[in-house]
Amino acid sequence: MPLVRIDVNQGRSPEDLRRLSRGIHDAILAEYGIPERDYFHVLTEHSRGQIFAQDAGLGFERTPDVVMIQIFTQGGRSQGAKQSLFAAIAGRLAELGVAGEDVFIGYVENTAGDWSFGFGRAQYVTGELAVPRK
Repeated sequence: MPLVRIDVNQGRSPEDLRRLSRGIHDAILAEYGIPERDYFHVLTEHSRGQIFAQDAGLGFERTPDVVMIQIFTQGGRSQGAKQSLFAAIAGRLAELGVAGEDVFIGYVENTAGDWSFGFGRAQYVTGELAVPRK
């Protein structure tokens, strides 16, 4: 059950924002085989000048169309699975016109006990939800 935060600069249409979110979700579905309804995205638009995303010394320039993605999910997936996910997300966003240099992904792992889906209970711990397969 990934929680995905997406940060972009203002200027995209509501439909473009929906497509960004859906493209990322579709990549996660394809790569990780999660249920369709495990769709938890927070999309935030920022005024120009509020996102700083340099190249970390890799020798390319990002544009104002940068898409900053943070994925919070349970640990246990292989580095290969993560790499495949990163490539799938970049591929889906490329289909929407987002250049590869404008796709920035941060991946944060945690455990089943770190999630509450409501009512103040950790449903993976209480057994109300099955812990997802890796």
